Amino acid sequence: MGQSRWLTPASGYVSGYTHTLNPYTGCSFGCTYCYVRRLPVAMFRGEPWGSWAEAKKGDPAALAGEIAKAKRKGSVTVFFSTATDPYQPLEASAKLTRSLLEAMAEEPPDFVLLQTRSPLVTRDIDVLRRLGGRVRVSMTIESDRDEVRRLLTPSAPPYAARLRAVRELREAGIASQIAVSPLLPHSPAFAQLLAETAPRVIVDDFFRGDGSAGRRSRSLRMPEAYEAAGWSEWYSPSAADDLFRQLRKRIPEPGAVGFSVDGFAPSPQQP
Repeated sequence: MGQSRWLTPASGYVSGYTHTLNPYTGCSFGCTYCYVRRLPVAMFRGEPWGSWAEAKKGDPAALAGEIAKAKRKGSVTVFFSTATDPYQPLEASAKLTRSLLEAMAEEPPDFVLLQTRSPLVTRDIDVLRRLGGRVRVSMTIESDRDEVRRLLTPSAPPYAARLRAVRELREAGIASQIAVSPLLPHSPAFAQLLAETAPRVIVDDFFRGDGSAGRRSRSLRMPEAYEAAGWSEWYSPSAADDLFRQLRKRIPEPGAVGFSVDGFAPSPQQP
């Protein structure tokens, strides 16, 4: 009874945020490395992760009241979302995420990070503009090699479409970043592509970003998947460290390149 209907008190990996917001249960993208696969919501469902997604019940407009109540206790920062994608295919018709953003525009939190891997987010540019400097869209782009996407995240949108979405958001004046989370095998041109596309980039990997020092990723047999694909040399913390160094050279502005949990924390925005 003490927990909000839409907002959930934040804990664990999402350090720096007071709340999380997950509009859906399940996720149709079904990425092979998703840490949610090892959580009860996925393990005890009886259906393969990635084969189902459900909109949560409730009045989206009620979110405004939840935010107002939380703000009376202090700053409100929201990670939207941590255990699903707010713009998965169901959102195109359900428009639940859009309705929740509209409620946020009526009663804005101090900061909201809108985390997705879907270009559908550009549909809501009009609402995002209403949130102004309180919102940042974080687009997951783990590689620039589409054969990697097809093997590890076959139901996720192509990288080219995601890159176009980031450019469209920037042109519309919406604060944005690219989350290379987790880093997957990529081409030598990846760092330059990221630097040219987004003003801010966060790098993460299977070893520091799965919330369990790599144990969840090992339980999901990611080392075996890499070996089977001939990518064993990529399964190392050094791959992310190297990309991070390359990005720091290409995007030298303070705070423009972040790593893992510290990189995702709320921070001053850049257009």
